[in-house]
Amino acid sequence: MILTVTPNPSLDRTYELPGLTRGAVLRATHDRVDPGGKGINVSRAVAAAGHRTIAVAPLGGPEGALLARLLGEHGIEAAGVPIVGSTRINVTLVEPDGTLTKVNAVGPEITVAEAEALLDAVRTRSATTDWIVCCGSLPRGLSPQWYAELVARSHRAGARIALDTSGAALIAALRERPDVIKPNAEELAEAVGRPLETVGDAVKAAEELRERGARSVLASLGADGQLLVDGTGTYFGSARVDAVRSNVGAGDASLAGFLTAGGRGPAALAAAVAHGTAAVQLPGSVMPTPAELDLSAVTTTTDIALDRPLTGPAS
Repeated sequence: MILTVTPNPSLDRTYELPGLTRGAVLRATHDRVDPGGKGINVSRAVAAAGHRTIAVAPLGGPEGALLARLLGEHGIEAAGVPIVGSTRINVTLVEPDGTLTKVNAVGPEITVAEAEALLDAVRTRSATTDWIVCCGSLPRGLSPQWYAELVARSHRAGARIALDTSGAALIAALRERPDVIKPNAEELAEAVGRPLETVGDAVKAAEELRERGARSVLASLGADGQLLVDGTGTYFGSARVDAVRSNVGAGDASLAGFLTAGGRGPAALAAAVAHGTAAVQLPGSVMPTPAELDLSAVTTTTDIALDRPLTGPAS
């Protein structure tokens, strides 16, 4: 069972358009609304794979009520923490060639009492969890230290922690030794303070973050593949994608695949790549089911072309 924590969840509305013209009135060819936020997406991918998951998140206003209902429809147990503010709504515009334009709302401000209620909800729901997954940006009202406190409390309770965040929140949490962190290429570069031009640069950056506290680094390198650096070695995984429909939530699907496959070593990396590859070929932030996964198309290796340039967009 995997428990996810999403401090700044959302309703994600996706519009597929025949074209995007600034200043024009546009008519969508398809639209959908999904429960969103990185941790929520991980829960959706875990549920789609047939595993039990609980989603802890602050929920407020009619938007929060709709989010809780949608989670139930996806087979996810919602552990909602009531807040005064309203859950945010994010919008994604998708063009026929796969180009995405995203508008993410800031989200509500979390009070001190609401922040403590979130930590308490994790504590009371985590007794039987295999992983606690902490994901996404921190909303207004939560300091960059909040994830570090959550990792420390969870470790004291004996839980394994996967962390997918960036910037100051990631740096602060490293000292508490999260079991897995999952940056994309841009976030990995930000964390080490230098650009990454090759796969070798990404490997060195991941090794540096392990030295600073992360026990494992699962790095999404967009179209170039995924990198895993952990206590068993350094691995690279990739799979061919014929057409990208939407990369929203693909990194979250990858993390879910990695954790449900054990969260360690090349087999888990292969599962991560298979989940991410399937996700980018689905509309909006739809998460893949087992029938849509193709592990046979995934290649994992320790023979890494370190001088290979990084070309793919972050996911």
